[in-house]
Amino acid sequence: MADIVETAVKAGLFNTLVKAVEAADLVEFLKSPGPHTLFAPVDNAFERLPEGALDRLLEDIPKLKKILTYHLVPGDVRAEDLIEIDEAETVEGSIIAVDTTKGYKVNEAVVIQPDILTDNGVIHVIDSVLMPGIMSN
Repeated sequence: MADIVETAVKAGLFNTLVKAVEAADLVEFLKSPGPHTLFAPVDNAFERLPEGALDRLLEDIPKLKKILTYHLVPGDVRAEDLIEIDEAETVEGSIIAVDTTKGYKVNEAVVIQPDILTDNGVIHVIDSVLMPGIMSN
């Protein structure tokens, strides 16, 4: 098995996320033993951001880092664990809402594929970029 970063790169669905993680200097964190749970937006999730938003984020590293760490939950949180909770604290420090009444959702993002296991945690593939409450505008 590979770590979270290697798994994301090999999947080919997360090129924008990997680019953002590199820009925010989070690669070593995501390669650390963890375990980490990453809610990973697919490339087209970033394409649905307002025009120019991604470029602005890539130039505003503190804001980018805050958004990316909002996609991370400490520990190994798998789909079976998501069923048991209705919220989770992120590495960023805010709370994400978890809804498993019809499939899996975190905030408004749909979990397309749960439980991609890695050496240092788990990836849940999501269809949109999560924004901490204070940045959702």
